[in-house]
Amino acid sequence: QVQLVESGGGLVQAGGSLILSCAASASTSTTYAVGWFRQAPGKEREFLATISWTGIRTYYADSVKDRFTISRNNANHTVYLQMNSLKPEDTAIYLCAASEPRIPPVWDYWGQGTQVTVSS
Repeated sequence: QVQLVESGGGLVQAGGSLILSCAASASTSTTYAVGWFRQAPGKEREFLATISWTGIRTYYADSVKDRFTISRNNANHTVYLQMNSLKPEDTAIYLCAASEPRIPPVWDYWGQGTQVTVSS
């Protein structure tokens, strides 16, 4: 069981940056990969990035790979999404999810999301 809470969203101007955080709570023996997703009004949920438990492996969607960076600090059970050069089309609710270590991941646990709004 993993519980996730996102934070760090807000309003930013186009070209600006934000850092989102995904704080996880789980038993000390639990290992999990974490993914970031987003959902804009009227659109399907979109995968953005994922990071393995060790942090060694990362994978990005083509739409964000040159602007977003995923990282994690297992000491404080937090995964981050650094977002640079933000565009109005990045406006969405951003969610993090956790998966037991498996390929492909199965996103069994989800946070409630944090709103990101990019103004033009």
